[in-house]
Amino acid sequence: MNSDLIEFVEVSFGSVWSVELLLLLYRDPQRAWTSEGLIRELRSSEVLVARSVERLVAAGLVLAETDGTVRYGPASAQQNDLVAQLEEEYRKTPAAIRRLILQSPVEKLRTFADAFKLKKS
Repeated sequence: MNSDLIEFVEVSFGSVWSVELLLLLYRDPQRAWTSEGLIRELRSSEVLVARSVERLVAAGLVLAETDGTVRYGPASAQQNDLVAQLEEEYRKTPAAIRRLILQSPVEKLRTFADAFKLKKS
């Protein structure tokens, strides 16, 4: 796996759900998906799908249409190339991609910060 792909995965994805959602959209780029369709196809929850879509839109990988649907829409050719590499790598070695997400510096920082959150009594 090349360093550009590693950095792309670590920075762009907060969860494996986001990868699954992006690759679903990537495989059929002309299709506009509703939230309900994504929930059903991914067997996920509304919250997880909404968070994943929000993150992917912010990353410039997914387009949110005015009718509430979303579709694959990378902001650059470089992003499209990275998604193509991700799709190939995820098909061959999904565990390696999952490890990158779970062990990313961003995720480690989030986990560290969460340790200092005060719990309600």
